Amino acid sequence: MLGMLRNGLNSWLARLFFAFLIALFVAWGVGSDLLQLISGRMSDTSVATVGGQRIELPELQDAYHRQLAQVTRMLGGRTDPTPEIKRGIAQQSLDRLITQTALSQAAVAMGIVVPDEAIRQATLQIPAFRGPDGKFDRRVFEQALTTNNLTESRFLTLLRLDILHRQVLETVHSGAVAPDVMVKAVYAFQQEKRTADAVDLPFAAAPAPPAPSAAQLDRWYENHKDLYSTPEMRRIKAVILSPDALAGDVQVTDDDLRGAYEQAKAGYNLPEKRSAEVVLLPDEAKAKALAAQWLAGADWPAIQAAAGKEGGTPVDLSDSTREQIPSPELAAAVFDAPADAVGPPVQTALGWYAFRVTKVTDGTVKTLDQARDELRRRVIADKASDLMYDRANKIEDLLSGGVPLDNLPGDMGLAAVTGTLDAQGNTPTGEPAPIPGNEEVRNALIQAAFQMKKGDLPKLVPAGAEGAGAGYFAVTVEDIDPPTPRPIAKVIDAVRSDWTRDAIRHTQEATAANILAAVKGGQSLETAAAGLPVLHLPPTGRATPVQGVPAQLINPLFSLKPGEPTMVETADGFMVAVLRDIENPDPANDPIGYGQVREALNQAIASDMEGVYATAVRERAKPQVNRTVLDSMTRTD
Repeated sequence: MLGMLRNGLNSWLARLFFAFLIALFVAWGVGSDLLQLISGRMSDTSVATVGGQRIELPELQDAYHRQLAQVTRMLGGRTDPTPEIKRGIAQQSLDRLITQTALSQAAVAMGIVVPDEAIRQATLQIPAFRGPDGKFDRRVFEQALTTNNLTESRFLTLLRLDILHRQVLETVHSGAVAPDVMVKAVYAFQQEKRTADAVDLPFAAAPAPPAPSAAQLDRWYENHKDLYSTPEMRRIKAVILSPDALAGDVQVTDDDLRGAYEQAKAGYNLPEKRSAEVVLLPDEAKAKALAAQWLAGADWPAIQAAAGKEGGTPVDLSDSTREQIPSPELAAAVFDAPADAVGPPVQTALGWYAFRVTKVTDGTVKTLDQARDELRRRVIADKASDLMYDRANKIEDLLSGGVPLDNLPGDMGLAAVTGTLDAQGNTPTGEPAPIPGNEEVRNALIQAAFQMKKGDLPKLVPAGAEGAGAGYFAVTVEDIDPPTPRPIAKVIDAVRSDWTRDAIRHTQEATAANILAAVKGGQSLETAAAGLPVLHLPPTGRATPVQGVPAQLINPLFSLKPGEPTMVETADGFMVAVLRDIENPDPANDPIGYGQVREALNQAIASDMEGVYATAVRERAKPQVNRTVLDSMTRTD
């Protein structure tokens, strides 16, 4: 029978019938996918086409799974990303591949290539591939690739593309320069300083008010009853799963320690740092004269004063690496000089520098053996976290199945707690409730307990806003004692103290308001203060308030015109201030700071230009996405 069917299908009559069937499908608007299926042409697995170049599904799958693994780790390792998250990750991965492909095509059009020697040199310079001697180590290189699920050929391909794309983008932002008007405006905003005269009205200096009457105390108590109530108390039952409790179940191998060392090597190999007092001067003679004063024993305040008279700019460089010092010539001189030494003046493009090295912090190199104990603790913590996630899944399944907290297995490493506490975590006697775990777990458990209703079923939840790294807990509320006002007789001392404090506050507030109104009415601050001392506050900036200027005064001060007053409440009282002067900075007196602002703006503009160029290149390539293949990847993942 099958043979007869096959023979029949190979006949001309059968072929004519299927041709007629296909034409009929077309006439009735049958989709092209079905026609491709009938004709056997649905074999295209490319997910997108960019400028005629196809992006194949395996390439997207590789990028997608890498990004998906990162998101899974961010979610704590125990929660699967939702279908919406998976689709978003797939789209982001594809967008990145499309942009990279378009940039590669632009590089080809520009004639940019990456020689093999450049790839080799770039690989040798990557710190993560260096051994204990600071040189490229083949074993470390291979281990790093294995850790990141990369083959050597795949890594070299990715590195070549990264270098290629950076060359393309560098040609775009190489000319990124912030306009002078922008640099001056930003510098002026950041460095502007304001000075003010002020009258301080501290609560501690206010005269004691007359003793309150019984009626006043009763009225205060009735209006603030909540201040004198017993706190709401809740009896809870909870279990806690934390990495610390599971550390004893972890085994650490030498390979684990080597891998942890490679990941943390940058923290074990720190560069040398130096602190120096530096003065930029216009010519060599003035720099030598200032250095001579230093050598004669002048201290830093004296040098700063002398620099101001000579038109110099003093700068205090604190704990700077060689790369963080703006001038290469100055950096070389500072790092060649011994500690507590005044170096010879140095000429740079900005002028002449005189300097004194005040502190030398040697660089540190810690080998694997030296860091072994610290690395062991780190590996144990990481592995305990992994073990915690595995056990959390099992505990979550048990709780979802209705198993009470008391009946959870005893070999899961759970710590149990039962007791009565308030919203601050204190027992009825006022002592902190003995909740095991760190502060993050403790605070999260207490907060959850006071958001639940009595009898709510316990659920295992992670502690902390950044995931479950601190641990998990499950809690249930067994009973609730609502807050109850204490009789006034038992809290009369607290009532009297609160009434007195409030009376003093109102007295100082009224005094400050009167002074403010008088200044607004045309009186000077001295006259309006009526004998109270007037403070001359030091100059302060927006982002760097100085000692003696309350933080609450900064924003109001920078909204005033000279001569205008303002009033603020501080932590200790009230203050009335009058803006005396606005000090506009002169970039010529601070070339280093001005240069830092310019560089920051140049980098910001360059970054924006890179983004605009990448978008333009992508749009010019006219990418076409095979939505069917893209959607099928997340459905089958």
